[in-house]
Amino acid sequence: MAAQLIVFDVNETLSDMAPIADRFAEIGAPRQLARLWFAGLLRDGFARTAAGASERFALLADGALRTVLHGIELDRDLDDAIGHVLAGFAQLPVHPDVPAGIRALRATGHRLVTLSNGSADVAQGLLERAGLRDNFESLLSVEDAGVWKPAREAYAYAARTCGTEPADMMLVAVHPWDIDGAARAGLATAWINRTETPYPGYCRPPAHTVTRLDQLAAALHG
Repeated sequence: MAAQLIVFDVNETLSDMAPIADRFAEIGAPRQLARLWFAGLLRDGFARTAAGASERFALLADGALRTVLHGIELDRDLDDAIGHVLAGFAQLPVHPDVPAGIRALRATGHRLVTLSNGSADVAQGLLERAGLRDNFESLLSVEDAGVWKPAREAYAYAARTCGTEPADMMLVAVHPWDIDGAARAGLATAWINRTETPYPGYCRPPAHTVTRLDQLAAALHG
C-alpha cells in the first residue's frame, strides 16, 4: 500500500531554481556560481547539524554568498548584490510537471505536506503563485525541528506534527542525500530524477524513481 502522507522537499524538488543563475548574471557574477553557492550553503547547514547546532537557511544563504562572491567584480555594492540574489526566492516558479503531479496525488487520496530546510514562507509563496497551496495541509520547516534534513529528527518532527508514523510517510525529493536520510528514518521514498543522472550507490536507494512528478501517482497506484 502506498504511504498515506506524502512529504515534499521544496528547493529544487518543487521549485525551479534556474532563475537564480540569472540573478547571478544580473549582478555581474558567473552564472555557474549559483550551483556552487547552493551546494556550499547546504554543506554548511549539514555541518551545523552534525556539530549539534542549527542555523536558519536565510543566514547561511547570505554568508555563503559573501564567500562565493569574494573577489568577483560586481556591478553593484555587495549588500545590494546579495539582496538581489536572495530576492529571487520570492519569485521562483514550480517545475512544469509539478501542478499536474500534485493534483493527481491529491485525487488519489494522499495527504500532502512540505518539509524544507528553508523557511515555510518561501514554500507558501511558491505554492500560492502556482495555485497549489490548497492541496497541502501543512508547510513545515526544519527551523521548527531544530535540525536540518537529512538528520533523523527532522523527519521525526514531521511525523509528530502530522500525527502519523514514519512508516506511513513517503518523502519525495530530487536530492539523493534527502532520500537516503528519509529511508534511514523509516520513510518510504520517491526520487524525481529530472536530469536522468545516475543515483549514487552509497545512498540508500529510493523505493520509486520517476523522471517527472506527474508520473508518481501512476507509479504508486498503477
